[in-house]
Amino acid sequence: MKDIMNAPFLVEMVRTTTNMYAHGWDERNGGNISWMLDEAQAAEYLDVNAVIRDIPTGFEAPALDGKYFIVTGTGKYFKNVQYDPACNLGVIRITDEGKNAQLLWGFTDGGKFTSEFPAHMMSHAARLSVDPANRIVMHCHPANLLAMTYVHDLDSRAFTRTLWQMCTECVVVFPEGVNVLPWMLCGTNEIGEATAEQMKTARLVVWSQHGIYGAGKDLDETFGLIETAEKAAEIYMKIAHLPRVNTITDEQLHLMEGRFGIKAREGWLD
Repeated sequence: MKDIMNAPFLVEMVRTTTNMYAHGWDERNGGNISWMLDEAQAAEYLDVNAVIRDIPTGFEAPALDGKYFIVTGTGKYFKNVQYDPACNLGVIRITDEGKNAQLLWGFTDGGKFTSEFPAHMMSHAARLSVDPANRIVMHCHPANLLAMTYVHDLDSRAFTRTLWQMCTECVVVFPEGVNVLPWMLCGTNEIGEATAEQMKTARLVVWSQHGIYGAGKDLDETFGLIETAEKAAEIYMKIAHLPRVNTITDEQLHLMEGRFGIKAREGWLD
């Protein structure tokens, strides 16, 4: 059996959590990532029959029964993952129609998965229903997107249109737009269910006054989605108090559709 410390999924998780902390997106223990693995991936590095302990999930997700995940731990600091991956990360298998998680590796201090685990798992199930290539759910606290939720209309279409107008690449990177939720109590099944519903139509969901959820096929794609939206929000926050002399028009965004073979969300461009 191969050394799990050399597993590509573990190496990538360490690299990404370190990078996210360096970007200032994951202060203290803020933020979390879950990555759905193929059983064959896990079995190369782990004895999938050796269950360390069971961890109740507190929700149901039948669509994920038998799925494997590497996930960040509750109360863990992203800045520490690179120094002790086995304490700060865990590999689990979902069982009992989502009601239980079997720990196969990690959380060596007796910890467990992130408190946002319900939102992650419900979002995975939602994304799989529309995109079987989905593998990643990523949550973090980018400062400019948070700031934008204090001063901008929280209507998803209006919020998206502003982001699209800030940077030419935005409509290409997230043509389906960004869905926005009002402030909700975090770590609950309710916010998990609301996020999952929004994940059916977009890969980015903003939690007002809190952070953002992103989904994608791999860590690079998901990181890039959030990075692009955050850059657009940064530009907006720098100019929001100024008269706008120029902007990217809907006509120009339609030109981008033709040039890059993408289609902006139906009805969100004039």
